[in-house]
Formats: sequence, structure tokens, C-alpha cells
Amino acid sequence: MTTPDPQRPEAAPGDLPPANPELDRDHQALLAERDELRTKVKNVEHTRTRATFIGLVIGAIITVLLLVFILQNLDSQRIMLIFWEVNLPLGVSLLIAAIAGALIVALAGGLRMLQMSRAMRKAKK
Repeated sequence: MTTPDPQRPEAAPGDLPPANPELDRDHQALLAERDELRTKVKNVEHTRTRATFIGLVIGAIITVLLLVFILQNLDSQRIMLIFWEVNLPLGVSLLIAAIAGALIVALAGGLRMLQMSRAMRKAKK
């Protein structure tokens, strides 16, 4: 067993190594580079491409759920509208009704946007 050198005290487990100015500068540069990279990533988080991708994923999930719904409701039913009579599966007829509703809402929204656009043009004059 050797005795420790009295001139160099042993480092305790919680003690930090002696400060080296060159290592400290390198560490500060690394921290600055990491912070700069985090800022860049944070600025890129919200992009149109990301929104489009998320929209496509949500659309794909809804499409799969809709397909499952249609496949579970294949019982045919008779649909009469004024003078038309059609036999369609229940799931398909509900899908057609949902699409018709969406088109009506889109038409109303488009007309409102046209109305607001005309009002803005008149206000600018």
C-alpha cells in the first residue's frame, strides 16, 4: 500500500477537476452552438410542409375508419328521393349524404368568402 503524496491532495468524488481555460472556452462554444441549433429547430417546427404531412396522416386515418364503417354496414337499403329509387349499402348511402353535406358547407363558405372579398375591394376604393 502506498501513501498519498502530501503535496497533491486526492480529489474527492464530488470535486470538479481544476479549471482549464481552453477546455472552458471549448465548452462555452459547444453550449452556444447547441443553443443556436435549438433555436433553428424551434423556428422550423411550424411549416406548411409539416402541416400538410399532419393533414395527410389525419386524412389517412379517417379514410381507414370510413372504410371499416362501410365494410361493417353492407346491408342494402332502398332509398327514394322524389322520383329516384336506388338500392345501396347503408355505409355507402351515409357516405354520399356526408359528402353532399360537406359540399353544401363548402358552397356556403365560398359564397361568404366572395362576399367578404367584394366588401374589402369596396372598402379600399
